[in-house]
Amino acid sequence: MNLLSTAEATLQLAALQERCILVDSYDKSIGDATKKECHIVNPDGQVLLHRAFSVFLFNNKGELLLQKRSASKVTFPNHYTNTCCSHPLFEISGETEEHDAIGIRRAARRRLNYELGIPLSQISISDFVYLTRIHYFAVESEWGEHEIDYVLFIQKDNLKLDPNPDEISELCWISQSEINNFVKNLNAPLTPWFKLILEHKLPEWWNNLHSLKKLQDHNTIQRFV
Repeated sequence: MNLLSTAEATLQLAALQERCILVDSYDKSIGDATKKECHIVNPDGQVLLHRAFSVFLFNNKGELLLQKRSASKVTFPNHYTNTCCSHPLFEISGETEEHDAIGIRRAARRRLNYELGIPLSQISISDFVYLTRIHYFAVESEWGEHEIDYVLFIQKDNLKLDPNPDEISELCWISQSEINNFVKNLNAPLTPWFKLILEHKLPEWWNNLHSLKKLQDHNTIQRFV
């Protein structure tokens, strides 16, 4: 293993000590646990349910920015996915705030900066449109995901992108007309949450990029478990 891959692995392992927000099936906060505790598959096959978010960033041409997760990611490495996927953290001031999903939006802004290198000055929490939540479960070997995932859309042009190689190995802009062929010809899998959203919700949302508010549903958690 070379020095760079060792450094990458060290960063990923350190991130496993961050503290996620545990929730019940109705998204009520019930405590916290490390990211490792939230993603390891327990002996009974279960994974702790926790809060997460998925960001879909579009440019003004309506193209969606996709990423390929780096090989050093602990969960679902080398998988293609939406622009950014992560968690609000229990220990970061303001990210547990629930009103109007403001804590989630703060976390999304932080992660767009960390993963994609987008300067914080170019993103406001008001830029994010919170659409809905999905509840899904997926396992891969000893690691898994069990999340109440907040779906956030953002449409902006002229953002500076400087992807973090510890997080992302590829970035690409994809139009709605290209997405199906793109996915069909991929040489790598999709993350389970992106696959669910792509198959069940993304076409309708993409068709209504300029009128998303009519599709917002903050009262229902879409269940895929």
